[in-house]
Amino acid sequence: MLTLAMSEPAASLAAAPPPREEDHALVRAAGAGDTGAFEQLYRKHSRRVYAVLWRLCGHEARAEDLLQEAFVRAWQALPAFRFESAFGTWLHRLAVNTALMELRSRRGGAALETDDEALESHATPDSAGHRTALGLDLERAVATLPPRARAVLVLHDIEGWKHEEIAAELGMAVGSSKAQLHRARQLLRTRLGEDHG
Repeated sequence: MLTLAMSEPAASLAAAPPPREEDHALVRAAGAGDTGAFEQLYRKHSRRVYAVLWRLCGHEARAEDLLQEAFVRAWQALPAFRFESAFGTWLHRLAVNTALMELRSRRGGAALETDDEALESHATPDSAGHRTALGLDLERAVATLPPRARAVLVLHDIEGWKHEEIAAELGMAVGSSKAQLHRARQLLRTRLGEDHG
């Protein structure tokens, strides 16, 4: 990695380091065993990571378990972090892969049931302080999708993955990924239509 030295006057005028550099400093410290630095990384990134894990598994308690598992894996892998990407991007991908490994291991198993209280707790209040009904309905509908269809929908439509990436991670053909996405979207339309029909 190329680093340019900054003259002292210029350095004193520089603002706080950008978030990526701030994260990289914390990663270096945490990689050297500084648990306080790792705790800061956890506080900074855990909400976003939890959100994607919850969407992928559709169950609050399992998302919390996967969050802890993802951060344990991150702690173990920190010494190998190459600083080629933002830490948040790397962590996010690690967490998604953690959830996908579980999904692959449950391939033939039944989907986790939806916890309505968990769904209620993730609705966001609007400016008047009321829960956003459409957001809640959408989250609830996504949580009821079959696990593989839900994973493809979340990875493609929310996380922006390409079908080739999804297929490779989930061990399916690209055509199957596209078919699962189509199926997930149809199920969502049906379920949202039933709620408002």
